[in-house]
Amino acid sequence: MELAYDYPLLSTFWTMLWFFLWIMWFVLLFRIIGDIFRDDTLSGWGKTGWMIFVLVLPFLGVFVYVIARGRSMGHREISHARAQQAELDSYIRKTAGDGGPRTSTDELARLADLRAGGQITDEEFRRAKDLVLSETRTPVSAGASTASESR
Repeated sequence: MELAYDYPLLSTFWTMLWFFLWIMWFVLLFRIIGDIFRDDTLSGWGKTGWMIFVLVLPFLGVFVYVIARGRSMGHREISHARAQQAELDSYIRKTAGDGGPRTSTDELARLADLRAGGQITDEEFRRAKDLVLSETRTPVSAGASTASESR
């Protein structure tokens, strides 16, 4: 139990502070390395130079990079996040079925499912099927107005 008396509370605080500072520095180092590779405006030699500087003189390299390119680093991070969000939104729209116009085959399959589930009668199915098939024979502008009236 003597160990608790040899390591007072203030020493524990300083140890934890240094530990978290090291973690923060490593997080910053890895974000900078990722930013170096993400930056399309840097040439291959520029990326190599920054990587050597950041890896050979880590503390100085990280601090100089943040001072020299910190603002553009934030802009690149935001544009990368927006591009990822746009890709995710596009994927969700595509998989949810809102990615484009429905074909007559899609509409007929949906109507058949509704009839099989008992949500529409055979007469309603026949009328809707005739409507879908007549839309495929008419021009797009006339078909769009007919489709909006039927819904």
